[in-house]
Amino acid sequence: MLKKIDRPFLITVIILVVAGFFIFTSASLGLLAREGARFSSVAFSQFFLGIFLGAIALLVTTKIKYTFWRKYAFYIFIASAVATLLVFVPGLGVSLGGAQRWLDFGFVTFQPAEMLKIGFVIYFAAWLTNAKDKLHTIGHGIIPFIILLSITGAILLAQPDTGTFLVILTTGIAMFIAAGARWRDIFALGGIAGVSLTALAYIQPYVKDRIITFINPASDALGSGWQIKQSLIAIGSGEIFGRGFGQSVQKFQYLPEPVGDSIFAVAAEEFGFIGSALIITLFLFLAFRGLKIATNAPDNFSGLVVVGIVILIVSQSFINIGAMLGVMPLTGLPLLFISHGGSALLFALAEIGIVLNISKFKKI
Repeated sequence: MLKKIDRPFLITVIILVVAGFFIFTSASLGLLAREGARFSSVAFSQFFLGIFLGAIALLVTTKIKYTFWRKYAFYIFIASAVATLLVFVPGLGVSLGGAQRWLDFGFVTFQPAEMLKIGFVIYFAAWLTNAKDKLHTIGHGIIPFIILLSITGAILLAQPDTGTFLVILTTGIAMFIAAGARWRDIFALGGIAGVSLTALAYIQPYVKDRIITFINPASDALGSGWQIKQSLIAIGSGEIFGRGFGQSVQKFQYLPEPVGDSIFAVAAEEFGFIGSALIITLFLFLAFRGLKIATNAPDNFSGLVVVGIVILIVSQSFINIGAMLGVMPLTGLPLLFISHGGSALLFALAEIGIVLNISKFKKI
């Protein structure tokens, strides 16, 4: 049966995008002061690729019936994996900041890992639905899940993009739990993930360095430790009500990437504890409404897709916020709907459209 889309969910997203527009505009002043030549490309990516095309993508995916995604789930995942591998093709892939994560189309750069995230969610939801009655067996439960994670992880860690893999890992475990997996398998998976991440810290020096800096920021006072320190100064300077819109001091000379993963610190400095709490509350409410949509979804596949999308968006946002508050290691992940990242915003809005389409159908 059909019903109207979930309006509170949509309104929450609109508020986040509009608020993000103003926060991004203010934070951009810091980038303009430091890197005037780069500002135009950043602004174009955010407004055209992110907001304009993202809004169109939301409208389109809202109209596409959710059963389409299940029908083509395997092909969507393969296409997203191939697109992500294209970053290693000379002349097409581009390296920024020591990471090979972007495709260069001349007028704009594009991060295909955003495709891989939603491709993973759609395919994993379809696979879990098909294997629902056999999830308790090793051959149809934890082993295929580990294989899928390994394929996804190999593609992302080669770039390297540990942050995106962490989000996919978190999302995959949440979907596995929602599908009814045994707790024994979940704990085993958690143990394997812990061992794997520990091994990764030794294999990838930058991961180890970020963990050490998280534990002791003074160990890299002029590197990642500097970002944590300046972020905390910005957040503390905002106090209760903030300095006021556009009045951040830290964004001009001190915060690395004020429009990127440091943007929450800019928002906290300008809008204080009240503004910061409001941003966090909006993401929590988005999660609440999303999980409610999942509970009322018409079938198992659609419910798992909603769980996956909601966890993708909310977990990434809280990983970003946690890093700025100094309670999690830095990952470089953007704060969705707010940070610079046209690719991330485009696909986040497309994913929101999928959830809205599912919200139109009642459980039979």
